[in-house]
Amino acid sequence: MLSNLNTNLRKDVDSINKITVVPNLLEVICKSTGMGFAAIARVTETNWVTCRVQDEINFGLKPGDELAIETTFCNQVRQHKQPVIINEVATDEHYKTHPIPLQYGFQSYISVPIYRRDGSFFGTLCAIDTKPLIVDTPEIRGMFKLYSELISFHLDAVEELDRVSANLMEERKIAELRETFIAILGHDLRNPVSTTRMCADILLKISTDETALRQAEIIKATTYRMQGLIDNLLDFAMGHLGDGIQLELTTDNIMLQTVLEQVVQEMKTLDSHHEIKESIRLSRPVSCDVNRVAQLLSNLLGNAIKHGAEDQPIELDIYTSEKEFVLSVSNAGDKISETAMGNLFKPFFSENANRNKRSLGLGLYISSEIANAHGGQLSAKSTQKKTTFTLSIPL
Repeated sequence: MLSNLNTNLRKDVDSINKITVVPNLLEVICKSTGMGFAAIARVTETNWVTCRVQDEINFGLKPGDELAIETTFCNQVRQHKQPVIINEVATDEHYKTHPIPLQYGFQSYISVPIYRRDGSFFGTLCAIDTKPLIVDTPEIRGMFKLYSELISFHLDAVEELDRVSANLMEERKIAELRETFIAILGHDLRNPVSTTRMCADILLKISTDETALRQAEIIKATTYRMQGLIDNLLDFAMGHLGDGIQLELTTDNIMLQTVLEQVVQEMKTLDSHHEIKESIRLSRPVSCDVNRVAQLLSNLLGNAIKHGAEDQPIELDIYTSEKEFVLSVSNAGDKISETAMGNLFKPFFSENANRNKRSLGLGLYISSEIANAHGGQLSAKSTQKKTTFTLSIPL
């Protein structure tokens, strides 16, 4: 019975029964050879298990039934990797006194090996009958060999389909978790961050105590960093769900300049250690998502503040030329290694040298995706004196 088999054997029996051609194949074997019983068996060192049968002589085996391995010729086939074929047990010098035919009462017998694609032994394709038959012929040998190879091919196809189905189920579970994750990011985390920032603003307006004001400034700065992390994670999750970076395009240069200047001012407020020198010159209309470009700028400025030398200014240059919109952020500091340069825009990348400054590593990846969504490019150049990130979007 299938329920009595271990998991692996039961899975193998199920795999054979998923092959739709098997019943027809066994029926053809019986009609072609005249034998009344044909079967596919799963054979291991310790088990002989029926996978599928065509039984016209009431031999009595059903899928999942077992025979003692030592009472089968299939064990011999497994060990010697050669078919066993008997036309008539009673006249065969080798098998006429053999205990196996005597136990089961058959006269004609054939069993050939079935191998998996990787060469491992799966089991046998076998047939028996209580009357003697001429089965040891080139035609029947060829038919059994062909059918065993056909079973092997379909067996691998079924197992590959099972693997794909299992992976698909796992992907669906992951997708559900991602959707839950996005819901948490979009609501459950954003709301308390906004509330915290609002409380910090109230403290800054009503408090006169210097210590309290400093703490309120720290709290407010922290909420901006948290908001940036949430936005980056949300974009990353949405992108991996297939939605990508969504854009709301406009050509309002006044709005674009106002929002970019606001980002710069926020960064100056949040970090007092770095001087930011900015130049914004927009002489031609720029078709872009203003908020996404502002998000990109915030990520680049945050990166420059994190890694730039404190005694050197951060330089921001934003302008339009005849052909493109350009936004570049430069900072002094250590040269980025060649290894890191090749991985800067990959998600969750963090260079070993900066482990003490480790973040999620999504800022540059999201910025690169924003550039790509605009049909543009985000590039990086690093020397011993200066590192520059440049966004270019065709006009």
